[in-house]
Amino acid sequence: MSSTELTGAEIVVRCLAEEGVEHVFGYPGGAVLYIYDAIFNQDAFQHILVRHEQAAIHAADAYSRSSQKVGVAIVTSGPGVTNAVTGLATAYMDSIPMVVISGQVPSTAIGQDAFQECDTVGITRPCVKHNFLVKDVRDLAETMKKAFYIATTGRPGPVLVDIPKDITMHKCAFEYPKAVEMRSYKPVDKGHSGQIRKAVQLLLSAERPMIYTGGGVILANASDELNKLVDKLGFPCTNTLMGLGAYRASSDKFVGMPGMHGTYEANMAMQHSDVLIAIGARFDDRVIGNPKHFGSHARKIIHIDIDPSSISKRVKVDIPIVGNVKDVLHDLLAQIDAAEAAGTRPNQVALGSWWKQINEWRGRQCLKYAPSNEVIKPQSVVEKVWEVTKGDAFITSDVGQHQMWAAQYYGFDKPRRWINSGGLGTMGVGLPYAMGVQMANPDATVACITGEASIQMCIQELATCKQYHLTPKIILLNNRFLGMVRQWQQIDYGSRYSESYMDSLPDFTKLAESFGHVGMRIENPADVEGALREAFGMKDRLVFMNFITDQTENVWPMVKAGKGLTEMLLGSEDL
Repeated sequence: MSSTELTGAEIVVRCLAEEGVEHVFGYPGGAVLYIYDAIFNQDAFQHILVRHEQAAIHAADAYSRSSQKVGVAIVTSGPGVTNAVTGLATAYMDSIPMVVISGQVPSTAIGQDAFQECDTVGITRPCVKHNFLVKDVRDLAETMKKAFYIATTGRPGPVLVDIPKDITMHKCAFEYPKAVEMRSYKPVDKGHSGQIRKAVQLLLSAERPMIYTGGGVILANASDELNKLVDKLGFPCTNTLMGLGAYRASSDKFVGMPGMHGTYEANMAMQHSDVLIAIGARFDDRVIGNPKHFGSHARKIIHIDIDPSSISKRVKVDIPIVGNVKDVLHDLLAQIDAAEAAGTRPNQVALGSWWKQINEWRGRQCLKYAPSNEVIKPQSVVEKVWEVTKGDAFITSDVGQHQMWAAQYYGFDKPRRWINSGGLGTMGVGLPYAMGVQMANPDATVACITGEASIQMCIQELATCKQYHLTPKIILLNNRFLGMVRQWQQIDYGSRYSESYMDSLPDFTKLAESFGHVGMRIENPADVEGALREAFGMKDRLVFMNFITDQTENVWPMVKAGKGLTEMLLGSEDL
């Protein structure tokens, strides 16, 4: 290895090149100017200049979610970092592998209330998987290697490297380590074979089985193994909001999403199963509702997760299996094959009765809504987007009613196509997510389904899209309300719509055009399909479609906070 002397800034850039990084999202400032000078003098990766640091982190996050690459972002000290915190917390809640480099004031100024100083390590500690403050330029290369290693192994997550300005100036010999060993961090990949054997026995003896999967399946790239498992066993499967696309929505074995706005059949099957296998899912409050209600039915639970702290955290399980989901499913399938070769198969009579019951629940048609020729129904717009894109687009969303309608009515058959903020529920992610997705998948169709409140939170990124020729299609379901807030206010707060009405909206068509994009306003249901076909036909333009939708539509089904999984409201008639 050559031992060339490089500055800390040059080392940062070389480390990113060594990791195969192709795109970095960021915003310069005083503390990172040496790094930006080094970026100017390299051509290993492209830097994307966002218009707000929050968007840099969101874009890097979606870059990671929609590919198998690590998202990378650079921000400056002080407000640069504090603007990045929302993006870090968003990625941390959803276990997204990312490396964020932050500038810091010079080492001698730390703790002196210097200009643009903040305690980055302290502020970000609760919302990153790990963080580092580099105090010596000789530690920089190894720290960068550790950051990528920690971000991508075990339960993934964002890792932050805080670098004082003087460290980026100092010089030392550069050598990038091929691998790193960390005594305190040794994630387990392989599941315990004895536990897997017990799980197989339990699955094959089940009469009312249920396969419940979450974002962990997608993060582990285990979609193929999951599809094989469900098809082989013939069991019903539900994907959480974060797991949509892990098992294909077009299969009759897919019973929809579970939880607060999940389908009637998914929730009833989750509750009434006798054996439930949870794969890369965490039994969170939006999925199972009140844990006491969920625990009121006796059932055996198998839980596969890379993170031992997630197992039995909210719901006590019978067979815990700690390991990488892909590896565990591979071993599970092999043991099922062996059991079947020896003559042990699922009970087809019991399974037939179980499917009969599930199909009765399906008969309730819980996602049915009243069509209209007078006003655009938001659900119908999502269905038309699915039709026009042949179900093969990358869909980003913001947070609220539009997010739930996108999850309910756009059937995802592939993983990493549904990009949304699940755990933190961050408004404003939709547009920067679309940027990150398109950077990672330049030839793909990308659509952002959003609301008029969410889109305004990071709308300045329309300028970034213009600068880098990014052409997502923005589908604004405009109901002139903070829709999900209004829905809760209607149901739980006596229809007192406190501060949820948006009565001073911009002209989105003119706004989009002022950024150099195409704007459309669609008010007539008869025009929806034509507008979508025209917009998606403009491959080289960002098209901002403002659909004026029914203000009164609510997301159904709904499990109210504190209620049990089967205590669903199926429509306004249940209020």
